[in-house]
Amino acid sequence: MLDTTTPEIKFVIHSVRQASLLVKQVQAEMVSPAHTKDDRSPVTIADFAAQALVGQLIMQAFPNDPLVGEEDSATLRTMQDGASLERVTSFVSKYTDQATPDSVCEWIDHGSANPAARYWTLDPIDGTKGFLRGGQFAVALALVEDGEVQIGVLGCPNLKNSYAQEIGGTGSLVIAAHGEGTWVTSLTRTQDFKPLQVSDIVDPAQARLLRSFESAHTNETQMQALVNHLGMKPAPVLMDSQAKYAILAAGHGDLLYRLLSPHQPDYREKIWDQAAGSLVVEEAGGKVSDLDGKPLDFTTGRTLAQNRGVLASNLRLHDAALAAIKKINA
Repeated sequence: MLDTTTPEIKFVIHSVRQASLLVKQVQAEMVSPAHTKDDRSPVTIADFAAQALVGQLIMQAFPNDPLVGEEDSATLRTMQDGASLERVTSFVSKYTDQATPDSVCEWIDHGSANPAARYWTLDPIDGTKGFLRGGQFAVALALVEDGEVQIGVLGCPNLKNSYAQEIGGTGSLVIAAHGEGTWVTSLTRTQDFKPLQVSDIVDPAQARLLRSFESAHTNETQMQALVNHLGMKPAPVLMDSQAKYAILAAGHGDLLYRLLSPHQPDYREKIWDQAAGSLVVEEAGGKVSDLDGKPLDFTTGRTLAQNRGVLASNLRLHDAALAAIKKINA
């Protein structure tokens, strides 16, 4: 059973809930058909606001812990003659009465640290395109100690019971703690935590592949070759963000590849894009590695510099999925 009385667990539940509700509010107020995919102003406001809020909460609860986040305030200070900073401050002020333009920038910049023996890592909005479509996105926060993810939390405002898409519903808070399993509860109201477990699918042909909406995020040719080689029959589950890891953990998807785009063959994953989701899958009984089968290494700075891509599975399919990668690259 998840021990919700420890300071770190209590903290992540509260902070991810607050940040997710803040971002959901920005999405509701600023994302509309009038915003095109190229209009990043809503996601910019939400990214900075969520990181400011979490940064402040960490500074209060764990003042000695660094935060490794995606954003810094330098760009925000110069955007639209300060209008964006004022908008960010306005949203953050709904969750704390200490928000001023200067304090908000200070809280954002708390996330500019480098990893240490113990650190937090945050993706304030994972799934930019999903956010702008009014669809799926996640707030992802993880605690890493000595290179091992100890706690991983995904706030998924538009996901019900960690697997069903429900825009504008109660949302899901998915939390994993090392050695304590993966659990889901409502994002908007307190209720019992329910355990999550990966699927028991063993035949690759029956595997449900979890994929991003955005083809630019992967290698389409390789992905189709993998589908053909494994003989996967079910239609893929298309979804943005680390919400896919929640679905895999809940047993409603079986396999997830993050291949290297041919346009960025040397790309290395950011730690905030993988830390929370990887533990969510592993504590639900799944497995996460890179495309060579190596464990993800969270000791190399702000990126997974020693890893190529990511493979996540229900464990039972992992060896077959790795073999397929080697086969199509042979």
